[in-house]
Amino acid sequence: MSLEPIEPERALELYIADRENNVSQATIYSHRSRLGHFIRWCNDEAEITNLNNLSGRQLHEFRIWRRMEGDLSPATEKTQMDTLRVFIKWLESIDGVEQDLHTKVLSPTLSGDDNIRDEMLDSDRAEQILTYLEKYEYASRPHVVITLMWHTMMRVGEIHALDCGDYDSVNQSLQVVHRPESGTTLKNQKKGERFVALSDEVCEILDNWMEKTRPAVTEDGRKPLISTSEGRAHTTTLRGDCYRYTRPCVITRECPHGRDLNECEANSYDSASECPSTVNPHALRRGGITHALQEGWPMKAVGDRANVSEKVLSMHYDSRTEEEKMEQRREYLDDL
Repeated sequence: MSLEPIEPERALELYIADRENNVSQATIYSHRSRLGHFIRWCNDEAEITNLNNLSGRQLHEFRIWRRMEGDLSPATEKTQMDTLRVFIKWLESIDGVEQDLHTKVLSPTLSGDDNIRDEMLDSDRAEQILTYLEKYEYASRPHVVITLMWHTMMRVGEIHALDCGDYDSVNQSLQVVHRPESGTTLKNQKKGERFVALSDEVCEILDNWMEKTRPAVTEDGRKPLISTSEGRAHTTTLRGDCYRYTRPCVITRECPHGRDLNECEANSYDSASECPSTVNPHALRRGGITHALQEGWPMKAVGDRANVSEKVLSMHYDSRTEEEKMEQRREYLDDL
């Protein structure tokens, strides 16, 4: 087989371009982020300028480097190496690396406990954040975004995909729709489509956002529900809203890590994710799901609302303790 020379950066560009029409934007973002570490390693550590010469030993060296450099949990390491394996297999299809090299990308085998993500925004912190936004930034974009993440348990890509017409103020609901033809896809595609009921409080915030605060923009004939002056709010913008307002110092003006707020690197607009206490949108979504379960919602109702199977919900999202589950089952004793 004759390989065609290809630089790491160019390989990633071609891979992303090839995948864009087949997967959701959330998946594209995740793959670009994970593979970015591999490209960085090629440039800064291994000095690899042509992937034709990539070997199984080098792939193992990257795995060890990434594990140490990122202080990764087994679950995160597996996710990153599994993504790299997909990338290497794709490179084989364009004669960028030797055939079957992807079989040499190793990732950890997880135990039951390793495969459970534990990062979560708890309900007390969520209430503090939403109370702050209600008082100081009512019906702003961050207020709307974080309210939807918590109360509707939607994924970032789903919030990104919403149009103004998907909101029904009278019936108090949002319709989540997969629209690949116009650039907004859902992680689970058509299976991710659903109606999500809203409370009076959430509807009031959305009504005020649409009437008073929302930048009145149209993009490709559509009116995005969450917009900026430039158009539909990108998923990166939505993640940024989450990172910025889950920093404890924003709410309390105090740093739990003893940092000087005037000198902290995470205190700038674009570096909020550097704060050790900030959380990503998945942790906020997971917190909303756990809160609903703790409040006694049936698992099927939570799964349907969040678009998650009961099996995945139980394994990855249900953070109730065994004692909490027991106490919630206690109410059914009288029916025995």
